[in-house]
Parts: sequence; structure tokens; C-alpha cells
Amino acid sequence: MSTWDGLLTGLSFALQPGVLIYCVLGVMLGTFVGVLPGIGAMAAISLLLPITYYISAEAALIMLAGVYYGAQYGGAVASILLRLPGTPQSAVTALDGYPMARSGRAGVALFAAMASSFVGSMLGILVLVLLAGWLSRAATAFGAADYAAMMVLGLVAASTIGSERPAKGFAMIALGMLLGCIGTDVNSGTMRFTFGRTELLDGVNLVALAMGLFGVAEVIGNVRDPDRQGVAERIGLRQMAPRREDLRRMPLPMLRGASLGSFFGALPGTGSTLSSFLSYALERRVARQPERFGHGAIEGVSGPEAANNSAAITAFVPTLTLGIPGDPIMALMLGALVIHGVQPGPMMLEARPEMFWGLVASFGIGNLLLLVLNLPLIGIWVSMLRIPFRLLYPAILIFVCLGVYSVRGLTFDIVAVAGIGLAGYLLALARFSPALLLLGFVLGPLIETNLRRALLISRGDPMVFLERPISAGFVLAIAALLLLSAWQALRRRR
Repeated sequence: MSTWDGLLTGLSFALQPGVLIYCVLGVMLGTFVGVLPGIGAMAAISLLLPITYYISAEAALIMLAGVYYGAQYGGAVASILLRLPGTPQSAVTALDGYPMARSGRAGVALFAAMASSFVGSMLGILVLVLLAGWLSRAATAFGAADYAAMMVLGLVAASTIGSERPAKGFAMIALGMLLGCIGTDVNSGTMRFTFGRTELLDGVNLVALAMGLFGVAEVIGNVRDPDRQGVAERIGLRQMAPRREDLRRMPLPMLRGASLGSFFGALPGTGSTLSSFLSYALERRVARQPERFGHGAIEGVSGPEAANNSAAITAFVPTLTLGIPGDPIMALMLGALVIHGVQPGPMMLEARPEMFWGLVASFGIGNLLLLVLNLPLIGIWVSMLRIPFRLLYPAILIFVCLGVYSVRGLTFDIVAVAGIGLAGYLLALARFSPALLLLGFVLGPLIETNLRRALLISRGDPMVFLERPISAGFVLAIAALLLLSAWQALRRRR
């Protein structure tokens, strides 16, 4: 079946009323759970998985996918309005989206997030349609050494967003990687840094870490400093419209972010989180005035949002074409397929073309629905800022506790999020970047796993990173970035 025939088949299937209703349900539920701090797509998809027993495999996958990419947009709403990322990958959006909201431009920030999400998703769909076969073959060319080197490159590049002094960025990444080591060693089964606490056998709760660093820390900061509190003015459609300068600054970050997301989303184990951080680092690097970032630069919203939404689409490439889930959410998608007796893999395009192309068509329909349905809701989201802070912050803390407790059902995580929040507040006072700590925490275990696997394959020879062309290219890029950072530091001292 040709690409054109496949798209026509997919559209005819996805536009059936019985299927379309599941697409609408998925994107609206995804937006809702994305807005609620700490809930996210993972919990929603887990709860919906048993329901998929009673509907067709195609409708189930379309609904769950709608929840997934709907949550990408919903997570940006909480990040922008409350500096409380609804999803881990939307944490970087808060760096500039929240300052925009505090300066009275919440509507513009939400419009930028929505438009960038739509553009990133549509470009991701285009890449998925045109390059699905090639991307799946490219993903198989990556070995353990290549993945390890690529993730280290991502951390080195992202450290430029932490501070004008890279040492602070590297310190946060190192601390995040250290926290990622807590738990049970997957190779030896040895307990590491658990201090005898059984609650830490599975490691630190990612949701607790994200909510503590960004949500609880923000509450502490505002309670301690009353001058930071304020009620947002009423914002109409005219105030939501971006200025001409905003429209000029948005397109290139969108395209760069969507390109990064499309590539990294197709690689198992990387996906939206790394894509959004790299996009932010890239935009800050190429900006003529990098000092604007962190103070309400619209490029800091457009680029990462386009990146994480395009990555959410192309993340289906390894899941469907190789049967390799790139993250826990994709593993749930794989589980939904297995429930219905569908075997993902290279033959899926031939064996179940209506499922593959129906899913691709539903991506386009779902993102159009997100745009149409959420544009009128921007005013409602902005109105959240008019809630008195004496009511808003207790509500935030309740949502944080509910979200954290819902993941593992442990009261230990509620205590942990309080301690992490205090630590996050102190780090912010010292001008360290909590976002980099989160990135180091997410990528640290992945780097460790691939590093150990590469050294096992090479029998302990570290030259494996220079013998493989892909990893050697990443190593050279790492060296170039480190030299560039050192050169810039010397220039500043002069």
C-alpha cells in the first residue's frame, strides 16, 4: 500500500463516528489530566487500560494516543500559569512561560504554547508519514555506546540553560544523576543509597521530584515573599493576541524544536523530556540576547513545546515498527496492543495497515480538535490567576499531595515532596537550576544502563566510544561544547 493510499484508508477509518468519539474523548481527557498537577498521561492511561478490553484495538489505541498528546498541551498550561509542570517534559516551559504570566502576558504565553504544540505535532505527523520506515532503520543502527554518548551530549548541551556559569549547571546535573542512582541496581540487585528504607527500593518518585522542585518550592517562595503575590487582570481576546514582534520570534524556534523532537522522539529512551530541554538550550545559544531567557522570552515557550509535541508523535515509530517502547507510556501502548492480540513490529504496516494509518490520521484530527477546543478555553485557564493566593496555594498543595500519592500509594512520597520542595526553594535562592537537576535525574539511569551495556559488550574497553562512528561523532560534539564553554568563561573573565 502506498503512502497516499494508506492516508486515505486511515482518514476514512478515523472519521467514522464510532472512532471519532474516542479521539475527542482522548484529547479532552488528556488536556484535563495534563492541567492537573501530578496526574499526567501515565496515570490516566493506566486507569483507562482495562476499558480497552471492551472496544476495538484501533479505537483503543486512538483514544490512549489522544490522552498522551493531549496531556502534552495540558501540562504546559499548569507550567505557564502556576510554574507547576503537569508533565515532566513541560518543566522547561515554566522557565519563560511563568515569567510571561507574571508580567501580564499569560494569554500570549498560552497561545504560543498552543500554536507551537499544533505546529510541532503536525510536523511530527509529516515526519512519521514520510520517514517512518527510514527512522525505524536508523533507530536500529544505534547501539548502547551511541545512546550513552548521545545522552551525555544532551546533558552537556542542556547545562547552558542552568546559569551563565556552566559549573552551576554541571553541579545540578551531577546531583540529579546521583539521585537517579538511588534504588535497586538492575544488574546486581544491590540496594544503593536507600538507607534501609524500603520505600526507596524503586528509587525516588519522579512525580514527587518534579512537583517538589517546581510546585512546592514556588509556594514556599510566594508565602515567604508577599510582594511576589498578585491577582491577574481580566484578559480578553485582544490581550491574548500576540504582538507582531512575538509572531516574528515564534516560527524559527517552532521549526527547530519540531525538528529536534521528531528525531529524538524516534529514538527509544529519549523522547519528549530530552527534546524540550535541548530545544531550550539551542534557542538560548542562537539568541542574540540570551539574557532574555528566564525572564519571559517567547522563544523559550515556542521551541520546547514544539519539540515535546513532535517527539510525542514520532515516539510511536519504535513502538509500532520495532515493538520497542521508548518510555513507560509507550510500554502501556504496547500493552494495549498485546491485550488485543496485535503484534507490533516491522510487519505491522503490512499486517494491520488500517491500524497504523488510522492512528496517523487520528493524530492530525486530534491535534486539530485540540486547537479548536482549547482556543476558546484560554480565557478560562488565564482566569485561574485571579484566584486569591490564600486559596490557590492550599489547593496547589492538595493537588500535589494527591498526584504524588496516586503514583505509588505511599505516604513517604508526600513527606519526600515537602523536603524536595524546601531544597528546591533553597536552590532557587542560590540561582541553581532545578530543571537541570530533573533532567539529570531522568537521563542518569539511562546513561548508566547503556554505559555498562557498552562496556560489557566491549569487555571493558572504553575505546568502543571512538570506534563506532555514531558515538565518535557525539564524543567530538561533547568535546567541542566543553571547549566552547571554557572559551566563553575565559572571555567573561577578561
